[in-house]
Amino acid sequence: MLTDLKRIIDQISRDKGIERHLLVDAIEEAVRSAARKKFGSRRDMEVQFNDELGEVEIFQFRNVVEKVEDEQTEVSLEEARILDPDAQLGDELGAKMDNIADLGRIAAQSAKQVIIQKMKEAELDVIYDMYKDRKGEIVNGIVQRFERGNMIINLGRTDAILPHSEQIPKRSFRQGDRIRALLLDVRQSSREQQLVLSRTQNDFLAKLFEMEVPEISEDIVKILGVSREPGFRAKIAVSSSESDVDPVGACVGMKGSRVQNVVQELQGERIDIVPWHPDPAKFVSNAMAPAEVSMVIVDEDKKSLMVVVPDDQLSLAIGRQGQNVRLASKLLDWKIDVKSESRYAKLEEDGYKSLLNIDGVNEALADVFYDGGYSSANELKGVTAADFEELKGVESEQAAELVAAVAKYLESAEAEQEKLAAAVAEEGSADEDMQEKPVSGSGKVKVYELAKEAGMKSKELAGKLIELGYDIKGYSSSVDGDTAEKIRREVLGL
Repeated sequence: MLTDLKRIIDQISRDKGIERHLLVDAIEEAVRSAARKKFGSRRDMEVQFNDELGEVEIFQFRNVVEKVEDEQTEVSLEEARILDPDAQLGDELGAKMDNIADLGRIAAQSAKQVIIQKMKEAELDVIYDMYKDRKGEIVNGIVQRFERGNMIINLGRTDAILPHSEQIPKRSFRQGDRIRALLLDVRQSSREQQLVLSRTQNDFLAKLFEMEVPEISEDIVKILGVSREPGFRAKIAVSSSESDVDPVGACVGMKGSRVQNVVQELQGERIDIVPWHPDPAKFVSNAMAPAEVSMVIVDEDKKSLMVVVPDDQLSLAIGRQGQNVRLASKLLDWKIDVKSESRYAKLEEDGYKSLLNIDGVNEALADVFYDGGYSSANELKGVTAADFEELKGVESEQAAELVAAVAKYLESAEAEQEKLAAAVAEEGSADEDMQEKPVSGSGKVKVYELAKEAGMKSKELAGKLIELGYDIKGYSSSVDGDTAEKIRREVLGL
């Protein structure tokens, strides 16, 4: 055996961080396995590491017998008394084996494999104990190599894996680059990488801000929500426990220095920092930034929000491929439906609502009718399947179904109107004007209502009024009572 084995054990223990007794146990087990292969598996052997001599000692125990039948387990009395003059028949005699250095090549190779395996297991335990309590923290490393899209990161004592699914898309690193990542998982396994990293998790962004913003680490500013589309855009919601500390300003930093450090680490990912608010209506107004919000309608039962924005802010509110509203929805964990002001005004019109009340008619189809000049369900009376087919996106089979659906709705509406008229008559206050003549509140009249009075298409009248210089934008625009009377006299001849 090597005379400097003790020194080697001490050096490995220091370099690898493996406890010394684990290495000693591994060596003893390896030598025991090698000795059994060399001298026979039936021998009763005990292996011990002599710390003073710095070598491994093997003792074999055999029974003292008069006639030896199995030399692996028995020793003659004569031979036993050479080792111990007081030996007697039936005694169990232990003796140190002097030729343990000559274990043979195969046995030595086997011992080497056992030692290597034990050292690996011990090192795995050391790494696991070292990192198990650091899960969720940011670690620094160097890109070591690439394996089938995964990145192997050298953390110093060990390697970690950054799976392809946890990498920011379209962002590249080269071998030798320094990298930061979130410690996502610590596995106690010898078959796969123990440490799993991530750069796409929401917590990675939150931890980066925690490193850059002292107010967050001091619990003055708190991050209450994060939503990300890694590599493209992110939103974080922050609040402050102290009234004199602006949470957004703290995260942005002087001249944007703090947020720019985070953006640089994420290689250009755009970050929106918004104030958190317990009221979902106010929170969504903040979260939809940079778009301005005109109105929010909250449905707590369905956990949904209708957000109304100015017409010129609609594309900004929705974002590229719906990115802005999608991130805001994730941030609040509410469903968000964005409407422009003109769209919302249309949805609130009685005529448009009547179109939506027809079976099989959704907003898209109601828009087709509206754009075709049919601003209410009553205007569809008498429209044939051929007329429907002329509208954009309406097929022949659907046209026939629409004719039946419109007839059914109008019949039901007329029945309801008759019931109402009968009820009013019974009370002695029947209204003589039961004709449908919709009038908006506050003396306002819609252009499409005037068109209906004159039997014109809504679009035609709107276009004519715009040519004449009236201050309207379309057939859903409103005019005051005096202007309405002027249009009736001078334009419609009523």
